[in-house]
Amino acid sequence: MTDVLNDEQRSYCMSRIKGSNTKPELKLRKALWNLGYRYRLKSHLVGKPDFVFPRFQVAVFVDGCFWHKCPKHFQQPKKNREFWVKKIAANTIRDGFVTKELQHDGWAVVRIWEHQVKQDFIGAVSTVRRILEQKKTGNKP
Repeated sequence: MTDVLNDEQRSYCMSRIKGSNTKPELKLRKALWNLGYRYRLKSHLVGKPDFVFPRFQVAVFVDGCFWHKCPKHFQQPKKNREFWVKKIAANTIRDGFVTKELQHDGWAVVRIWEHQVKQDFIGAVSTVRRILEQKKTGNKP
């Protein structure tokens, strides 16, 4: 599909995309809070998780399908291809590094794709809940 915006308009739109407090993230957080799970938004952990459960050492990331190269929904941009290839590749490499680093430090890392929150909300909530319950009982997730 041809882009209906010119380069300047597209650049402005892309610059306005939020990195935190996205709709999928807020929806997931609200559901977990309503179920009685208390989390923290700010942490000094590597990778800056979207929210953490310090008591259980669980870090949650809600990854955008475009920015983190979702295997189901990612479409390579046609314009400025070289920039985006490098940018998205760096993001995915960093995601892997952050996950390994947190796990090495004893944290369980939960990565939820934005499409999971949109298409299978109950499943996304259940995934986080299952990990929290396993940590609560002392089992490894």
